[in-house]
Amino acid sequence: MTTYVLTAIGDDRPGLVAALAAAVDEHGGNWVDSQLALLAGKFAGIVQVDLPDAEVENFLTALPALADAVGLAVEATAAEAGASPTTGASGSVGLPFQLRLLGQDRTGMVREVTSALTSQGATIDALRSWTREAPEGGGMLFEAEAEVRLPGDAAAEKVREALERIGAELMVDLELDAAD
Repeated sequence: MTTYVLTAIGDDRPGLVAALAAAVDEHGGNWVDSQLALLAGKFAGIVQVDLPDAEVENFLTALPALADAVGLAVEATAAEAGASPTTGASGSVGLPFQLRLLGQDRTGMVREVTSALTSQGATIDALRSWTREAPEGGGMLFEAEAEVRLPGDAAAEKVREALERIGAELMVDLELDAAD
């Protein structure tokens, strides 16, 4: 078996996921994991699939037809051997944490938070963000949730301090808690 990570994007319409799932199944593949979303009228997804070695070339050759058939552009990238949810491709093990952010929407927030995490050696495994109207006409709020992994030698307190510094500057609430 060979593991591939697929990235897919297209104008939103019914049948996009079904068409991709059919292509995987028709080549003996297994849909392992995915994150799919609708953003600004576009369907976007990332999917991990396992394919029998004998079917890889046929599957890769079939992917461009999805663009013509349903308007879904799909790219396939072979996954590195040994990568798992708790160890990255480099093999580094990390301590899992959940990060939550809430504050007035403004440019640069994601950059500031991710820079603070990077300065402490953290890896972002997942990030979801969105905006919504603040209660009582208070403008727009920005919210984010992330799964981060801290290197084994990182002190969670140092990461919290780095986040608290920028939280005060950005006037946002930031929480960093050990993952369950």
